[in-house]
Amino acid sequence: MADSETPVPPPAGENRAPARSWFLRRRRELGESLDGLEPVDASLPRGVRLAGAWSWRLLVIGAVIAVVVFLIVQLRLIVIPVLIAVLLAALLVPFKDLLHRHGWPRWLAIVTALIALVVVVGGLLYLAIWQVSRESHELQTQSVAAFDQFRSWLTTGPLGLSEDQINGAFQSLWTSIQEDSQVFISGALSLGSTVGHVLAGALLTIFSVLFILIDGKSIWGWIVRIFPRNARAAIDGAGQAGWVTLRNFAKVQILVASIDALGIGLGAFFLGLPLVIPISVLVFLGSFIPIVGAVVTGALAVFIALVFKGWVFALIMLGVVLLVQQVEGHVLQPLIMGTAVKVHPLAVVLAVAVGSLLAGIPGALFAVPFVAVLNVMVHYISSGTWRGKEQVAFSPPAGAIWETVPRAVRRPRV
Repeated sequence: MADSETPVPPPAGENRAPARSWFLRRRRELGESLDGLEPVDASLPRGVRLAGAWSWRLLVIGAVIAVVVFLIVQLRLIVIPVLIAVLLAALLVPFKDLLHRHGWPRWLAIVTALIALVVVVGGLLYLAIWQVSRESHELQTQSVAAFDQFRSWLTTGPLGLSEDQINGAFQSLWTSIQEDSQVFISGALSLGSTVGHVLAGALLTIFSVLFILIDGKSIWGWIVRIFPRNARAAIDGAGQAGWVTLRNFAKVQILVASIDALGIGLGAFFLGLPLVIPISVLVFLGSFIPIVGAVVTGALAVFIALVFKGWVFALIMLGVVLLVQQVEGHVLQPLIMGTAVKVHPLAVVLAVAVGSLLAGIPGALFAVPFVAVLNVMVHYISSGTWRGKEQVAFSPPAGAIWETVPRAVRRPRV
């Protein structure tokens, strides 16, 4: 029996008009036409032609994405500070607008927002470094005592190693370090360039935050003007929707990080652990990487409990960390974060995994906001709510930095 989608045509006789009519009728039933198709294309099944059309388009899209990712990796020393600046600006712009609405001059509101950022970040780092330096002697003493207990456990524990075996293992480790000393020397030599990159990135971040606070609307208007006129309404609406989502993400992430740091920090305080402030600061900063960050920094708290207090306190600290993680995973992330950024928890986990695989810690940090913003922008454009809206002229506001640029070098209006 012949296939229903490729039936046998009627036999061709001297008059071929009925056969041609049958083929045309069959093509119309399939929603296609022979017009404009090459003989080879016309002989292929419809599914093969669709698969081929989708394939080469997906290959082109994949190639473009690969080129973009390659450029981002090559320019990471510029891209990462700019992305950090955008996240910080998403927090500072509402604060600056609030001060401006209450009668503060615009320049004073911007300066106050920047000073508040520097004071908060610098204060947290200062407290952490101050407590570490104050308890460095005790930390050294307890580390040596914990190491001696570990050696004693190796000899008296289930392993039953002898002193000669332990000393031989440590001697082999030291020999390996000496043989690979070139790696450490080259790493020490590269420390200067790494510090230079960090300082340059910090200056670029502050500079970018400053100009986003001063002239963010004009910068966004310039970006929108790059696109064709018919697409500007969609791009502008999608960008504003993405900006709102990014602001929600930043505010909610600070709330989640504060709860994580408060929970683990209080657990360490009530257990009498040292370095409570550094632990809380690290948990707060690590929580900006959803799910993964707080787990890693919480493990540090468990390790400190093990070194200073022993196995019992380490198990209790582990229970505190797991309890905080359960609250974050089952209450904060699904309810608060999911409502704010409209991203499923599974998508959050996958985004963090892919981001960390592609770009390490920066990729894990920016994965969730990138996915959240992209999701909102795509949904806005596909919804079509921007159709029929007036095309925005995107002229810079009065007093903007854009107006200080000579008219001869400005981008001509389309």
